[in-house]
Amino acid sequence: MLRLLKSFFTKQSIIIEEKDPMKKFLIVGLGNIGEEYTETRHNIGFKILDEVATTNDFTFETAKLGDIGSYKVKGRTIICLKPSTYMNRSGKALKYWMDKENIPQSNVLVITDDINLPFGTIRIKTKGSNGGHNGLKDVELFLQTIQYNRYRFGVGSDFGKGRQVEYVLGLWNSDEQALLPERLKKSTEIINSFALAGIARTMNQFNNS
Repeated sequence: MLRLLKSFFTKQSIIIEEKDPMKKFLIVGLGNIGEEYTETRHNIGFKILDEVATTNDFTFETAKLGDIGSYKVKGRTIICLKPSTYMNRSGKALKYWMDKENIPQSNVLVITDDINLPFGTIRIKTKGSNGGHNGLKDVELFLQTIQYNRYRFGVGSDFGKGRQVEYVLGLWNSDEQALLPERLKKSTEIINSFALAGIARTMNQFNNS
């Protein structure tokens, strides 16, 4: 009985109360589940959302297709999702929660690593190719478009031929670890700006910052 009650209240706590879809935003950090991936470059989406949770004092709860958490800022509800589907099925989780919470596609932001950008470089865009990224490929598949908001976090490309997978699934080096805190703080500002100021102003303010 106690287990049943605990399960009931845990599920209830995941429900988001905001009814106005235009005031709800879905931030999807791409990554892979499992401790072995936690500190890898490929998991920067998860790492950014963990920083957002710490800054805004909320916790993630395990739900369907991912871990979910939310917070409010100036009348906006920001829902953060870490898909549990692994990177190459990220779109399935994104689409499920976008539909479940009735969030317009314009209010969705996908956070991903990018080897085509130097470490820590910020690129926020409203459309573009997947660049060979398996997570973005699946997002395109489920959204049926390349026109969706994405925040690309540069992880660099310091790897030899044929060693891309090893690199993105590798750990941050000491120099990167030293610089990450400032970049993570900047990322929380980007997410709030996206919800409060919109994608155009956020791009103008933070791209190349």
